[in-house]
Formats: sequence, structure tokens, C-alpha cells
Amino acid sequence: MSNLFNNIYQGKRVLITGHTGFKGAWLSLWLQKLGAKVIGYALEPPTEPSLFKICKLEEKITSIIGDIRDEGKLRQVFKEYKPDIVFHLAAQPLVRFSYREPKETYEINIMGTVNVLEVAKNTDSVKSVIIITTDKCYENKEWAYGYRETDSMGGYDPYSCSKSCVELIVSSYRNSFFNERGIALSSVRAGNVIGGGDWAEDRLIPDFVRSIIENKSIFIRNPLAIRPWQHVLEPLSGYLWLGALMLEDKYKYNSGWNFGPKDSDILNVEKILELAIESWGKGSIEVDKSEQPHEANFLKLDISKVASYLKWYPVYDINKSIHKTIQWYKTYYENKNEDIYEYTLKQIQHYEKEAQIQSLMWSE
Repeated sequence: MSNLFNNIYQGKRVLITGHTGFKGAWLSLWLQKLGAKVIGYALEPPTEPSLFKICKLEEKITSIIGDIRDEGKLRQVFKEYKPDIVFHLAAQPLVRFSYREPKETYEINIMGTVNVLEVAKNTDSVKSVIIITTDKCYENKEWAYGYRETDSMGGYDPYSCSKSCVELIVSSYRNSFFNERGIALSSVRAGNVIGGGDWAEDRLIPDFVRSIIENKSIFIRNPLAIRPWQHVLEPLSGYLWLGALMLEDKYKYNSGWNFGPKDSDILNVEKILELAIESWGKGSIEVDKSEQPHEANFLKLDISKVASYLKWYPVYDINKSIHKTIQWYKTYYENKNEDIYEYTLKQIQHYEKEAQIQSLMWSE
């Protein structure tokens, strides 16, 4: 795998905001494996346990605890570590929390992103920036078609609205500042991400795992809600491949990009849980019939743009995505002799090998 991502991350200084979160920790591990000098900037891990802590990432990368709303501290970090590329993942990521704390959600997601863009555009070392948003940034019309990058932004709930605002802000900063300064700037939108090491509230697989550990049924709010489910390594591989291309050409890839699963892997909540129960070997489902805040019923991404322009395609189908996820949790809870850091790296290595065998991605 010596040619993975064209070896472009070897020795590069990569700054990740939100590195203590679920996706951020996986991305930090992968970049470390690729030989990058990883600098993380985030709040303390949002859950206990956390992938960041159990893999002892604070000992393996440069980890700085800070708030993206603190522009002064963020500026000092950029000045001291001089990153080549920035992956901005730090965010308030939960829909239901955004109903409880809308102001905090907007402050973190909108002004936090503005701070990152402001600091990045004024840092001479920065060559490219990737802003991670969400599939929920699109104006949801509950139609059967996948949303394309040219579709309108929108958002019913504060979380979705904040992310659609971020997309508009990224576009404005690209046109107003980044293009003229020769800094590549893109945004990326992924589906509902699953994988080992996620213990967040109000997420399907973490809730399922907690129900198994506590020997309880899992309560689901909307069993027929359809989402673009994908293993965490799928969108991360897309971000990394896009980042590699942006470092090689600072103008060609500056836009928004969807990274989602194949249409055949877009299933409803109940079916996902049935597959998870089958993979674990136990579990039961009950429907929570209490009144709930509004959430979209149908959400799907069109990935024809990344397939055409980046030659990126999903590697895992939904069965393998769920199996890999459940096996990670079973290893963590049931096999105390396994080093979970090494096991997580093994899952990354397996994904790399599968991608290479399929010859589907990471080639121009």
C-alpha cells in the first residue's frame, strides 16, 4: 500500500479540529498511520468511554484542548504548528440536542467554522482546508432521489440549519478570500456514519450497544426512517483522497462533495437494527411511541459527482459495515486481551486492502 493517497500525507502537518470525537479520532489514527504529523484541537472527549481515550491518542499525536469559539487560542495553534492542511470536524453534531440548545449549536457550528476559516486564510503555511458538514445540510423535500451538490441548502431543525449556513459561508469564503490567496477550500457531506468507538447519545448503533450491555431492549423513535448508512472509514477515505488531490491541485477540486453509500445500502432504522442483532447474536427492539421532535423521514445522497471526478466509490456494503462495527464493540467489551488501538488499526488496514483489491478508488 505504499502508493496510498499518493503518499502525500507522509511528513505533512495536518491539523484536525474535533480530534477527540468519534470521526476525528478515527481520522487521527489513519493519518498517523500514513505518516502525517497530526495536530488535534478540540474540547475534551464528549463521551465516556471514548475512542480517543481508549486508544491513548493523546500520547500519539499533538493534542491541544481548546474551543473553536476561542479564535485567539486557535490562532496561536496555527501560528505555532504551521499546518499544511486542515480538516475541520469540530461541531455540535446532534439534532435532538440542537432543539434543547439552539444558540449553542449555532455558535459552535457557524461561528466556530468562521473562526477556523479566518485563521486558516491568514496562515501562510496552509495549502488546503476541508470543512466537514453533513447530509442534513440540504433542504429536505422527502423525495426518493438522492440530493446532489447543486441542490438547495436548508434545514428544519437548528442543527441542520446551522450546517446549511456553514455551506454558504464556505462558498463565500472560497470566492471572497481563498481562491485569490491560492488556498484550496472544499466542503464534504457524509451520510449516517457507523463504526466502533462511538458512544454518543441519540445515535442508533451506540444506543443499540448500550441496550446490549445493559441487557435491555432498544427503543427506536422512527423505525421506518431511511438514512444513507455507511462505515466511518468510507467518508474518511473520501476526505483523505480529496485532501490529497487538493494538495496537488489547489483550484480543481474546490467545491462541495457528497460521500455516501450505494443506493442498495440505504435502509430504514428497523432493518439496520435487525442486521446489528443478527451480527451480535442477541438483542430486541421496541418502538418509542411518545411524541418526538421533527426529523426527516427519508434522506439519500447522490454520489455520482465523486464517482466521476474523484474516482471514489464505496468499498463496504451495509452488511460488512454493520459486521465490522459490531465486531469492534464485541472485541472491546468481550475480549479484554485485545489491544483496541491495534485492533482499530487492523480495521483500517483491512479497509485499505479491500479498496485496493476492488481497484475502485485512490486512482486518477
